[in-house]
Order: sequence, then C-alpha cells, then structure tokens
Amino acid sequence: MRSKKIIFLLVFLSVIVSAQTQHTIMSYNVLNLVLTDTLERNPHFRTIFSNIQPDILVCQEMTSVTGVNGFLSRVLNKVSSGYAAGTFINGFDTDNAIYYKTDLFTFLSNTPIATGLRDINEFRLRYNSTGDTIIIYSLHLKAGDSGSDSLQRAAEVDILRNRTNSLPPNSNFIVVGDFNIYNSNESAFQKLLNQSQSGYFIDPLNLIGRWNNNAAFAPYHTQSTRTRNLGDGGATGGLDDRFDMILMSQGIMNPGGITYIPGSYIAYGNDGMHFNDSINKPPNNAVGQTIANALHYATDHLPVIARFSFDAPYTQLTLNVLIEGFYNGITNNPDSITVELRSSVYPYSLVDQQKVYLNNAGIGTGKFYNAANGTPYYIVIKHRNAVETWSATTQSFTNGVMSYDFTTAKNKAYGDNLKLINTKWCIYGGDVDQDGYVTGADLNTVYSSNINGLNGYVTSDLTGDSFVDASDISIVFINYVLGSESKKP
Repeated sequence: MRSKKIIFLLVFLSVIVSAQTQHTIMSYNVLNLVLTDTLERNPHFRTIFSNIQPDILVCQEMTSVTGVNGFLSRVLNKVSSGYAAGTFINGFDTDNAIYYKTDLFTFLSNTPIATGLRDINEFRLRYNSTGDTIIIYSLHLKAGDSGSDSLQRAAEVDILRNRTNSLPPNSNFIVVGDFNIYNSNESAFQKLLNQSQSGYFIDPLNLIGRWNNNAAFAPYHTQSTRTRNLGDGGATGGLDDRFDMILMSQGIMNPGGITYIPGSYIAYGNDGMHFNDSINKPPNNAVGQTIANALHYATDHLPVIARFSFDAPYTQLTLNVLIEGFYNGITNNPDSITVELRSSVYPYSLVDQQKVYLNNAGIGTGKFYNAANGTPYYIVIKHRNAVETWSATTQSFTNGVMSYDFTTAKNKAYGDNLKLINTKWCIYGGDVDQDGYVTGADLNTVYSSNINGLNGYVTSDLTGDSFVDASDISIVFINYVLGSESKKP
C-alpha cells in the first residue's frame, strides 16, 4: 500500500505593485534623413517597420522637422497607424527625434541638453495605463577614434551625467543612440557606468572588452551594414563596431514599475554571422533576406531594441500555507490555491481573487489589482479538496505589500480552524465537493475513486501524489469523524 503524505498548506502572502505589459523601445540612426529621399530609402524603411513596430522609436541623424513629419507619415503610419512624433527641436548638426504609439503613451516634453557638439535630448513620456513617466535620453556622441575624439565624448557624457545625477534616486531613465564608443574601457563609457552618484547607467549586456573589429562581439555590432559605398554618406567596412546601444538606470533594472525584460536586448537583424561583412550577404538567419536587404540599403546602422514591462498598479501578497495531505511534515507537494480578498464588513463581499502557486515550502505570491493600501481584508484560502479557511482577523496592505503565515499558530485561522502536522499548522483536507464540510459524500467519492483505480490530477487525490489510495481515504475519514468544516465570520 502506498504511503500517503499529509499535506500542509503553507501560505505566506506578500504584495508589492503591478500587472505586466511589455513594450518595445527601438533606437535607430537613420543617416541624415531628409524628406527628399522618399524614392531611395523610405521603401526600405517601410519594409523594416512592416516587420517590427516598436512602441517607442528614437532616431538619430534627423535633419529637420520636415523630415521628422515625413518619416511619420510616409513610413511609420504608412505601415502601422497610431504613431505620433514628439516635439522636434532643431539644434546644431543633426538631431534626435522620438515617435510613440498614442494609445500607449503621452508625450510630455523634449528638453535639449547642449554639449560641445550635438545636443543630447531628454524626452519624457507618460505611460497611459499607469501614469508612470519614462525618461529617454538620445545622443549622438563625437565620432572618431583619436585621443581628442575620445576626450570630447567623455566631456559630453559629463554633461549628461550632471543631468541624470540631479534626478531622484530610482528614477526610470534610459540612454539610447549612437555612442561612437570603441571599447568598454573608454572614459566616456566608464563615466556612464560610474556609480559614485545615483544617475549612473547599466549595460544590460555587460560586454567587457574592445568591441571594435573583434569577432567575439560580432552579435552586438551595429555598424556598418555595408561593405561598399552606396553614395548616401554612410560608412562602409561591414559590421565591426558596437556604436548603437541602450543603457539603463538602476530604477529600470529593478523589479516593479518600468522594468527591462532580461534577454530582450538585440541588435535587430544581426545573426552574429556577418562580422566585417554586409548584413544582407546570404543567408541572414535573424530576419531573412528581404529585411536584411532593407537594413542594408536604408542606413549604415542597425537598430537596437529592448523590451520593457510597464506594470499596472497592484498589491502583492506573500503567503505561507500548508494543506493536510500535501504536506508530509517536511516538504510540500506543490499545488495551486485560490486566494480571495474579502471585505471586512458583512456580507464580506469578494474584492479580488487570484490563483497562487505554492512551492515545495508552501510559499506563494499573488498580485491583486483591486485591493488598496490601508483597507482591511479577510484572506480566504480555497483548494481543490481542502476546507475553505479564513484568516483569523482582517489584514491590510502597507505600501502595496502584505504577508501572512497560516502555519505558525492555530489562531492564525478564523475559529482556530487548523490542524497540527509535525510542528506546522495546516488546512484541513477532505472537502472534495467544496461544500464547506467534510461529509460522507466526500468519503464515498474518495472510496469510489480508489476502487476504480482513478489517478492523475483529480480532486479525490488528497496528497498530491497522483494516486487515490488508502492514505486519501484515511484523511477524509478522520476529518469526517471530527466534523471538519469551514469557519467564517
């Protein structure tokens, strides 16, 4: 006879804030874009953006507001409606522009930050669903590999860091663009990463070394898409530089709110097999030949993209819960429960509910989108074959977080409705039909399932081992004799 484990449902509830929606941000150097190139390059841009529609697009090397508006109407909204352009500010040399999907974001501002060469632009957008603001810095640092070029890039970064250091700690900001940096030891890059003040950036790829002309970094190179001169002023030589990047603040890298999705950062179109070669030399295993051709002819840079989650506000509950049968006195057979938050006032109306997965320690977390800080709720635990159990008293979220442990004492449940297994207090098992009582009907169901050899993920399996046997019968029989039932206010 198989030995059945008594499961102990450990519920430890902890709440923090957000419902995850992911969106793509792209940075793209569009190579001195002007309106008059419609017949030469815009068809290639349309091919690219027919395949990928970023939710925010930041461009470098825009030359005029006419070009910005033309790119919006003749490229972006030609292939996917709903884009708008943020305010364009025409500065020295070429400039930065931003586009965004209006159903997702609202443009707030464009603040130019003057440097010794081109402006760095600070774009602010508000995410419509949550009201959170993301700050995007777009730059195009001094080109060239001489010592003086490197010093000028460092001076431009100093100006940017003066700005970001003034932001509140844990602000949501990123910097994108054409950095023209050749290796991770260059002063400009080190200044971006310097953590002595709060406005530092993080390279999510953490690429250490000399990126220029180094095959080890081939999957991350963004310039040049061509090996020959196409007469549009673009660089040649094939892919051998990591000039285009997206770097992120600590606030973006931290969980919650606006957060970078690990593994989502790529140089779009780069399959790592085109080192010192044209991006469209067959085959291109990242995007296929049609898009590779478009990337080749549109501009000498590849775009870089990353995905971010924009979490809707939520409260997060962390629970310790153990269920009789699933808990063997040492470990828990993982299973899911339904967690309800109910009003503190009769008739104790349902406010929110979520499925929560309990691990082998009986710990699970749930996110609730209808609960508020400072409002008292009863916590109700429901399981497929256990007795519905309420928290002894109402509990409240503070700063979006709450935790509750049902396992530490009998009086953690309303009416002291817990059973001691070893040293932990567990929820009673055996309510197979979920009527609030362990009755003869539950016993008959489990007994019949045993006789019929029922197995798998079934409600009559009270131990979570996928078999219905004597140990399941024992649990429901004992709790039937004890008169186990749900107790609630």
